[in-house]
Amino acid sequence: MREFTTPLSVAVPTTGNLTDDVVANAREAASTAVFSRPSDDGWVDVTAAEFHDEVRSVAKGLVAAGVGAGDRVALLSKTRYEWTLLDYAIWFAGAVTVPIYETSSAEQIGWILQDSGARAVVAEGPDHLARVREARQSADLVELQHVWSLQDNAVDVLGRLGSDISDELLEQRRTTATPHDLATLIYTSGTTGKPKGCMLTHGNFMFELGVAVDELPELFEGDEASTLLFLPLAHVFARIIQVGCVKSRARMGHSADIKNLVADLQGFRPTFILAVPRVFEKVFNTASQRATADGRGKIFDRAADTAIAYSRALDGKRVPLRLRARHALFDRLVYGKLRQALGGSCAYAVSGGAPLGDRLGHFYRGIGLSVLEGYGLTETTAALTVNLPDAQKVGTVGRPLPGTSVRVGDDGELLFKGGQVFAGYWGDEAATAEAVDRDGWFHTGDVGEVDDEGFVRITGRKKEILVTAGGKNVAPAVLEDRLRAHALVDQCLVVGDGQPFIGALVTIDRETFPGWAEQHGKSGDLAGMLHDPDLVAAVQDAVDDANKAVSQAESIRKFTILPGEWTEEGGQLTPSLKLKRNVVVREARAEIEALYLG
Repeated sequence: MREFTTPLSVAVPTTGNLTDDVVANAREAASTAVFSRPSDDGWVDVTAAEFHDEVRSVAKGLVAAGVGAGDRVALLSKTRYEWTLLDYAIWFAGAVTVPIYETSSAEQIGWILQDSGARAVVAEGPDHLARVREARQSADLVELQHVWSLQDNAVDVLGRLGSDISDELLEQRRTTATPHDLATLIYTSGTTGKPKGCMLTHGNFMFELGVAVDELPELFEGDEASTLLFLPLAHVFARIIQVGCVKSRARMGHSADIKNLVADLQGFRPTFILAVPRVFEKVFNTASQRATADGRGKIFDRAADTAIAYSRALDGKRVPLRLRARHALFDRLVYGKLRQALGGSCAYAVSGGAPLGDRLGHFYRGIGLSVLEGYGLTETTAALTVNLPDAQKVGTVGRPLPGTSVRVGDDGELLFKGGQVFAGYWGDEAATAEAVDRDGWFHTGDVGEVDDEGFVRITGRKKEILVTAGGKNVAPAVLEDRLRAHALVDQCLVVGDGQPFIGALVTIDRETFPGWAEQHGKSGDLAGMLHDPDLVAAVQDAVDDANKAVSQAESIRKFTILPGEWTEEGGQLTPSLKLKRNVVVREARAEIEALYLG
């Protein structure tokens, strides 16, 4: 049983709560721009003093509305400035934030509001309000007393409502919570049943950010440090970056519409970003397809190969002169344009949620964007491990953060212990006891390895390991990650549990397909081309490349191209773009059975 511990390197506060950062910022750096908000005239800065005043105003409104210390207040909105404002206002009022993905169905919203016993909910607009109303009709929401809407000026309404609340009363409420008290209830994606509420305390966040900000000064420190959040703040990954920026005073912006993301990035010019691997895959594939469409496909391919080779050479500490010259050429022709698409100032990116893969990791580092891959779960307040700028192994998720221990169980499962591990599942002691053993080790459900230097590599999900009829254990994530790296492949599902061989279901990327079809002289829609020899051959190339990562017994022998898409709206993907395997397997039962006929 391998075990590795990174010693604690900073003093973690034993008193106070997350609101202390906002108070300290206003007192010590009142005129510092800690946020920027989009407007018709560009990005408008919000100072630490202005944010502090806004948070206090909204918090007083919550107190006046009867929200008590420890009460749950739900947020149902896209990523925007008001989300962060309300999050801290809820904490100032001594209450607990319950994030809900803005794409959630009425049934999902009803379950979270009911299970959490939410006293109030702030929704974004009419569509969200309609789903809350529908949830109220079908769920037992006896605790829910208030529903406010951002588009109906919830911030101003709450500000006026709290005008009679004294500063003394608010300060009493603000300082109620200790590190041991609940800060937020974040519900799991529900890929294996009803979502469970993860109880994260102020202390969980204070531990996590106390060590993470200290370990990553390249991201959070410096006068120009900034990030543009575009992932859902309902996800713990974006949330922890939000709290880290407030703590470190790194300027933060919000971008809610993916259609405007490129323009927002170029206007905001962040120094670092965070994204899930699928975003990095899409950026690479889109750039490749555009280059091919413009007749520069071979140049892009050579540039990509050069970036990867350059990054790999950096691990050896010596880059051959000829490779350096080729890299400098492609930096002018290709890499600079890719960096400019991110705003031109972005040097680092943080990736989490799923494995990024060696090839993409080396590609981005080779073009001048170091992707720091990390690993964590909702139950661990985001990161347990992370690659650092000066301690990085591409293909791993880094070493445990200071004060964190990792252990590999006898069955290969990764177990962790540290101050960021949650307080348990809300109202579910049985599930909590199953997740955290008597010795305090959190069982992640992920299978992995730890090398001699403490770098962790994720190899699959314990519950997703396929066992073929021949008794071969296969981790589908290895194959699926490689398959999705192909420009034509949108999503894929590797199957074969109890079967004689491994198979795959593949969906085609709707953005890259038209360009591919035009280049190959094809006409008609995708549904009519599922058996087109050239399309099948292209997917076969992707399968052949994926199979290089595994043994012959683990390789994909047959695949089927499906006409539809797997989307969050369709219920097949989580908001963080993870595949809901049980949903897809149920919906595609006939296609899976057909793979093994005969």
